[in-house]
Amino acid sequence: METPDFDVVILGAGPVGSALALALARKAPDPARIALVAPLRPATARGAGHAATARVDPRSLALNHGSRVYLEALAAWPSSAADILCVHVSQRHRLGRVIIDHNDLGVPRLGSVVRYDDLLDALHGALTTSGVTQLAGRALPRLSGHRIECRHEGGAITARLAVLSDGARPEGVERHYGQHAVLATVRASRPRPGWAYERFTRSGPLAVLPHPQGSELYSIVWCCGPDQAERLRGLPAPEFDRLLHEHFGERLGGFQSVSGRTVFPLSMHAGPSLINARCIAVGNAAQTLHPVAGQGLNLGLRDVAQLSQSLGRWLLRPESDPHPFCTEFTLRRRPDRWLTMAITDFLPRAFSTGNRMLEHAGGAALLAMDLVPPLRNQLARQLLQGLRN
Repeated sequence: METPDFDVVILGAGPVGSALALALARKAPDPARIALVAPLRPATARGAGHAATARVDPRSLALNHGSRVYLEALAAWPSSAADILCVHVSQRHRLGRVIIDHNDLGVPRLGSVVRYDDLLDALHGALTTSGVTQLAGRALPRLSGHRIECRHEGGAITARLAVLSDGARPEGVERHYGQHAVLATVRASRPRPGWAYERFTRSGPLAVLPHPQGSELYSIVWCCGPDQAERLRGLPAPEFDRLLHEHFGERLGGFQSVSGRTVFPLSMHAGPSLINARCIAVGNAAQTLHPVAGQGLNLGLRDVAQLSQSLGRWLLRPESDPHPFCTEFTLRRRPDRWLTMAITDFLPRAFSTGNRMLEHAGGAALLAMDLVPPLRNQLARQLLQGLRN
């Protein structure tokens, strides 16, 4: 039987796909037999000379401490990051709040905020010396006997196993929240270094995160209805700043916009991790989450850690059947995946029903967590490192 071109082909070179390629390269006897297939990335404003374009992704990403440790081990942590030492969770117009402090959990930080493009630069920089084969194009996998065929702009390749890391949304469980997220960067007049905020409002959660480009800067993720989001996007900066201050409160003083605003719709999609005997889905190809608590990429990186561990033994004998190792991966990841999806699905809906009894119950729950450390720390550890087995 003809030997496939590659042992593993990873489709998508976003953060999850790139991290997986780096992790597998460290376990494979021949890293060149791992292929990473993705479209060419547009130039960014840094280091691309006169051909550069503006940065293409406005997002800042909140990565928990476990994700940071993992990326540092892959030599793919960006040079610019803002630490999160404390998280303040509250509900607008209701009593009850909880503060999660890194000292209570015995970690140097709860997490860090990085720019999406900075993280991708660090990952792609590490890939240049990893030995992984990188191919430009968009590939579609097709199962053919005991191998995967992938056709892309440059031709066709074959592999023993394919991993989908981004692209089309997974098919399965689906929920549309009737919310859009408004992204912006603002300057606070009374910054508190190391503090991040999650404030629940009737229109949706509002996250205010430290920004890696300055101690007085904050990244805003304001979730609200589609009409309100479009109105916020089009407001003059002073009016947007005033409304943000009105919704958030006095903790950071006044706000001054330092960027434009970007809007995108919010929904949850979750499908199977095991597509077929030779194809696995991880990251956004397996699940896309509401951004509350910033769990999407953290969950995807936990997929990477487990999949690289499961496939590490198979890569020593890649001519053997990978299906048992893929099944092991799906079984080990199932509890953490579904618990994290349940939390991020419940929170934005529970606090935005407009039902006063539920709002008071939510405030009481926040107060209980603040007064009972084991309750607070249990939730914090789930958000910090996921459900371990």
